[in-house]
Amino acid sequence: MSSFSVNQNKLQKRLRRLTAQAATDFGMLEEGDKVMVCLSGGKDSYTMLDMLLHLQKVAPIRFELVAVNMDQKQPGFPEEVLPAYLDSIGVPYFILERDTYSVVKEKIPEGKTTCSLCSRLRRGNLYTFADEIGANKLALGHHRDDIVETFFLNMFYGGNLKAMPPKLRSDDGRNVVIRPLAYCNEKDIAAYAALREFPIIPCNLCGSQENLQRKVVKEMLQSWERETPGRIDNIFRSLQHVQPSQLADTALFDFVGLRKDEQAVPRFVEVMNI
Repeated sequence: MSSFSVNQNKLQKRLRRLTAQAATDFGMLEEGDKVMVCLSGGKDSYTMLDMLLHLQKVAPIRFELVAVNMDQKQPGFPEEVLPAYLDSIGVPYFILERDTYSVVKEKIPEGKTTCSLCSRLRRGNLYTFADEIGANKLALGHHRDDIVETFFLNMFYGGNLKAMPPKLRSDDGRNVVIRPLAYCNEKDIAAYAALREFPIIPCNLCGSQENLQRKVVKEMLQSWERETPGRIDNIFRSLQHVQPSQLADTALFDFVGLRKDEQAVPRFVEVMNI
């Protein structure tokens, strides 16, 4: 780290501060946790592991980290890369071998994007494996931009108002998912990953087309950010300041039962004579 420039040092400090802040705000880490760090080999998961290793050193609590990579048997997957890296930094790990690639290729027509099914299969296998190794938390590498993109994807294509929460309990209640990079932006993460020279494994080994809907939303947000810097931050901040009474979900707010408050203090209106 001694070779870091001033700007590089600021970048590292910013990412560490934001990760620690997210962990604190959402109660992501607790004494005695065993955290399964889901490592894909992409820039986000490498950065997440790096941030969690730092937190492990400086946090006033003790928690265990175990890295897990799922080898989905895509042709050309460089099996040696992640074990070599994790051995070099002394992090305990498991390589989970599951041939979801064949399942995806069987189910999805040629030329269609496989990302959605691939993601569901991966997540299901990781949730199950977390139980097997006694991990009570799963850490995923989604960042602020992922969360905002998902918010618009759900709105535009799903007709609902939801995103990726920084902390989530699975539907069956058996797993708690945390997203330590929830406050970090993708640009900073990309710069940090390049700086640290993480051995990146590309997510195109399966030959799948990119998720076109997500690509459209990402380009829209990037265009907004160029026109009005800080807009993505504002959108993310709005997810933290939700006012149900100002929306239209009758399950969240009792609009039917809303009545005038007969006990309300009358307004004092100042009348000006012109």
